[in-house]
Amino acid sequence: MISSTHWVKGVVFGSDRCSVEIDERNEKSTQLRGNGAFFIHVQWMGEVLFYQKSEHFRNCGGREAVEVMAKEAKKNDLILHSSGFVNVNGSNNFTSLYSKRGEKGVNQDCFIVWEEFGGQEDMLFCGVFDGHGPWGHYVAKRVRESMPSSLLCNWQETLAEASLDPDFDLQAEKKLHRFNIWKHSYLKTCAAIDQELEHHRRIDSFNSGTTALTIVRQVFDLVPTLPVIPTYHAVRKRKETLNISFKGESIFVANVGDSRAVLATMSDDGNLEPVQLTIDFKPNLPQEAERIIQCKGRVFCLGDEPGVHRVWLPHEESPGLAMSRAFGDYCVKDFGLISVPEVTHRNITSRDQFVVLATDGVWDVVSNQEAVQIVSSTPNRAKSAKRLVECAARAWKRKRRGIAVDDISAVCLFFHPCSIQQVTVPKES
Repeated sequence: MISSTHWVKGVVFGSDRCSVEIDERNEKSTQLRGNGAFFIHVQWMGEVLFYQKSEHFRNCGGREAVEVMAKEAKKNDLILHSSGFVNVNGSNNFTSLYSKRGEKGVNQDCFIVWEEFGGQEDMLFCGVFDGHGPWGHYVAKRVRESMPSSLLCNWQETLAEASLDPDFDLQAEKKLHRFNIWKHSYLKTCAAIDQELEHHRRIDSFNSGTTALTIVRQVFDLVPTLPVIPTYHAVRKRKETLNISFKGESIFVANVGDSRAVLATMSDDGNLEPVQLTIDFKPNLPQEAERIIQCKGRVFCLGDEPGVHRVWLPHEESPGLAMSRAFGDYCVKDFGLISVPEVTHRNITSRDQFVVLATDGVWDVVSNQEAVQIVSSTPNRAKSAKRLVECAARAWKRKRRGIAVDDISAVCLFFHPCSIQQVTVPKES
């Protein structure tokens, strides 16, 4: 007998054992076991839902299952942490990555691409992280390691909780609330990561931190219902319907700091145009400066850095952060610095060609239009990120003579097969 049974869109969850009932729309089901916890994994209409019988889902079981999944992804070369490219057979995703150390010592930038994120063939996670301070490279790598698994765990939990709501409607969720679920998951994830960093025994984040810019690309099914013309054999039957599957695609962007995401989309005249998807969270932005000042922090420029606004403690000329949001940096967390992400989304169409995620080492010297031009004009997509980074490095030496070149990193995510991208890009004057 199943006790404490809950029905969730065709799935039975019980406290003693679990069973699954799959209707004709479900494609597959898989059971996962880890440390005595019993999981149900159901793929339904392009969504993956994890649930477990343990009361400690939030603290252990769900996280352990995700960590097992991450290990398998690394084993199968679905996760990349170094310069190169990712293109899994049969996937439309093509991602190019490259990072170049600046002139300030160790490279504090890092990035990640995770194909088949969450076990879904058509879902991808990627991000760039820009560390700063004495321990910045450790903080950046720690956030890079924690972000995807924590986000996936929170997303699964949030989706499961929404499904337990008796008023929950799957199709309505897909159309109206998919973004809200990702946003809620991102907010929980960033808060948890920042709290974990503060108490980390081996990483000193008091005067060090990192930015984080991440994207989840999700492909999902759109299933319009069309009437079928009755045949002779169907006259006596009830009215039949025909389900034809169409694919939709969205990207969900979360930004903490001053890295930037720029989308290349095709205009009506056939040219590629840049669309900035994120805000560079600098201390001089009115809403950011207002928050910092209300928290007794200070925002001003140094005499030898006109135009470069920084965050300072009330009575000390430190730490001088050039961004208003970051993980870590607990010396100024009580004075206006926050790690709350801005979460946005965009539905991808055939006009949208690729998105560039890059640290401020790129955007300080390369415009959005220039970045789109550089990437789109690179004959070999696998080298697009490297070419963008190398162009930025040359621009640093040309435009900022006498200033140490910053670490420079970029991730270029392409949405379509190579043959689709037959467009021109107007050169910036």
